[in-house]
Amino acid sequence: MTTKVAFLFPGQGSQVVGMGADIFASSTAARGVFETVDDALGIPLSRLCFQGPEDRLRETINAQPAIVTVSLAFLAALQEALSPQTFSWSSPLTPSYTAGHSVGEYAALVATGALDLVDAVRLVRIRGHLMHEEGKACTGGMAAVIGMDDEILQEICREATQQSLLHAYPQGVTHPGQGRVVVANYNTPGQIVLSGEQRALALATELAKARGAKRVIPLSVSGAFHSPVMEPVIEGLSRALATTDIHDVPIATFSNIRATPLTTPQSIREELSQQVAKPVQWARTIEYCLHNGVNVFLEIGSGQALTAMVKRITKGVTTITVGNASEVEKAMNMLREMDLVDSV
Repeated sequence: MTTKVAFLFPGQGSQVVGMGADIFASSTAARGVFETVDDALGIPLSRLCFQGPEDRLRETINAQPAIVTVSLAFLAALQEALSPQTFSWSSPLTPSYTAGHSVGEYAALVATGALDLVDAVRLVRIRGHLMHEEGKACTGGMAAVIGMDDEILQEICREATQQSLLHAYPQGVTHPGQGRVVVANYNTPGQIVLSGEQRALALATELAKARGAKRVIPLSVSGAFHSPVMEPVIEGLSRALATTDIHDVPIATFSNIRATPLTTPQSIREELSQQVAKPVQWARTIEYCLHNGVNVFLEIGSGQALTAMVKRITKGVTTITVGNASEVEKAMNMLREMDLVDSV
């Protein structure tokens, strides 16, 4: 059986103080990623990753570039470990596909060569700033709902939105996110994230509990990401993307919005500008990978949330996590045992 590998990159929420410190100390390639990003952004982002404080690292404007940087540092360290002399983002281990959850999509695009590292982190810094400001303009949040079907939650969101608009905004709205709540992340069957304006989200979560949700877990985020609250971000992000070089590459990255491969610079620009306000189709992304023969999933970056999602979606595939220095070595040995790269 042919082995196909997908690289997976986590999104916001995976950040933790200390992430990347061990690989910075042990890998020349990883150290180079951190130093390049610090220079490009003009801030000591690496120190924030390694030392915190936690409240500053958690801020959207910092968390997003930090997550992307750490993921790419681990990818660089893995490729360096596999071939110290001749490594790149996609060599010697070349993926069939890459995919990133929300802001992780930027790391996925760097891994294919579609985006340069410096361009990616600058875009993500802009993205984080715009999303943070919109979160202040229209207060909202996100909540994970466990144990409910997609269709029921979609109906709950429609009902909560209708009630919120009727009672809280009878004179109409001044912001596209006011009174609205939607499904934001289709992570796995039975694990779905809602996002929206504060009142509407609170109503939707109460309705979900009343109609049989096993658990409702508020998420520690500063805004209603992947919802209409973020629609004003699209314009500013589109302007930044219009002046960014995006390259044609043979390795496809999956669209968060459509769960299909992105293959052209224009499709990538449209995706990155729109995905801040659209749902993340993660379950469909993994299913597309499976349908096209992917049988090894490599989660690269802080945490193991995406690996846990893969395991809930399917059985019988190999999952590998690369989120600390010891896991880089373990992954290197596993990949060589599977003959995916040459032994040295």
